Amino acid sequence: MAKYKLVCFDVDGTLIDNVKFSWQVFHDYFQTDKNKREGAKNSFLNGEMSYLEWAEHDIGMWKEKNAKKEDFFKAIEHLSLMNGALETLQELKKNGLKLAIISGSLNVVLEKFIPDYNDFFNDIFLSRIYFDKRGNITKIEATEFDMEKKAEALKQIAEREKISLKECVFIGDYLNDMKIIQEAGLGIAFNCGHDKLKQAADVVIEKKDLREILKYIITN
Repeated sequence: MAKYKLVCFDVDGTLIDNVKFSWQVFHDYFQTDKNKREGAKNSFLNGEMSYLEWAEHDIGMWKEKNAKKEDFFKAIEHLSLMNGALETLQELKKNGLKLAIISGSLNVVLEKFIPDYNDFFNDIFLSRIYFDKRGNITKIEATEFDMEKKAEALKQIAEREKISLKECVFIGDYLNDMKIIQEAGLGIAFNCGHDKLKQAADVVIEKKDLREILKYIITN
């Protein structure tokens, strides 16, 4: 019997290379007001604003800049899919594992680099921006499942699928993955520059090739 049944991924720095925070990439590209951004961030950190409100605030700043869908794609042209990402997803699916995304990233990032991402993932927790036919932003659905709440998303999936947290894997690279990496049965720190996360993880993978995770998840 397979030891693991669910594999969850972070996006920025894990599935997608050359990026720490896609939000920051978009802010830089659209040249939004740095003081407003910092003000909202500090309000969140001080507990004056929820994560949801913070995310909606920042996306609203892009809307004010009249950002179009094509602009979002242009902003991330310098990013790339992590080496071995597609082969890894295909192999995990082939072995009957359920896949999920639990990330503070945005749907436009996945749309550019994994256009058929809905075919791979059973559950997707991230922030979404919707556009009309002309590419204008029509709707925003910011995720609340980032930071500490990533672990809540994992628990929701596990409970619904009737699997234990011991049967769950999470792969991430940043400090906001700390709680979920500790909760998962197998926590993998991938492409990670933070000693705290590495210490919390069960496995640390330095090589930037997602296929390196397979030997820890799929056992013969």
